[in-house]
Amino acid sequence: MSTTPAQSKAVLDPMRGENTVLAFVAGFVDTLGFVALFGLFTAHVTGNFIMIGSGIAGVNGGLLIKWLAFPAFVLGIVGARVLADRLHAQPHAVRVGGLYVMQIVLLAAFMIVGLAAAPITNADAPLTIACGLLGAAGMGVQNAHPRLTARSVVANTVMTGNVTQAVIDVFDLLARSTHVDRREVRERLARTLPPVAAFGVGASLGAIGWLAASFCALIVPLALLGAIAVFACRANDGTAAHAIQ
Repeated sequence: MSTTPAQSKAVLDPMRGENTVLAFVAGFVDTLGFVALFGLFTAHVTGNFIMIGSGIAGVNGGLLIKWLAFPAFVLGIVGARVLADRLHAQPHAVRVGGLYVMQIVLLAAFMIVGLAAAPITNADAPLTIACGLLGAAGMGVQNAHPRLTARSVVANTVMTGNVTQAVIDVFDLLARSTHVDRREVRERLARTLPPVAAFGVGASLGAIGWLAASFCALIVPLALLGAIAVFACRANDGTAAHAIQ
């Protein structure tokens, strides 16, 4: 079914806001996990390879939890894929909502196990490892979500690519290059800059939240995920999914 430009804009604009919230969630959860779990990255999981290398050099500990975080992240993606496949015949809103529910369940378990493990003093304790793996699995679901629901969004868990593109676009605008479509560049900046800013704010508040409330601070990203899950389910249907492919 074809859609009018106004209908397409109505789908894309809410998604931009949703993507910004997801970037905040990623920054918040990644920083809290890093501070609480001996330098573990839950969202930017490949960063753990650097931490493993530094651990081998004797700079940081907690090698086991960092080794296991990658397969946990992969399992989160696989679980999201299986759920999306099972919901394939359902309306687009149901698939979107189902994946959000999966992430919320995993991050809620991350919070609960973290509270049970506190105070965390041993990186190799079973509860510590279980806590980190639940966080990595939950963020694996978030990474898979836009790919599995055909949603046209920028990356919201790792900002390096967004920052690189934003710098190029700002330079092109300031240099008044004749080789770019300036309207397209401005539109791309409008998509990439808010998630970058939100990720930075989320990272700062994740650290503050940890200091103030330990794992209870995860209530903030959980509440945001619940809110955007409801919003996304109302804003997306089969027509919307077609419009953003």
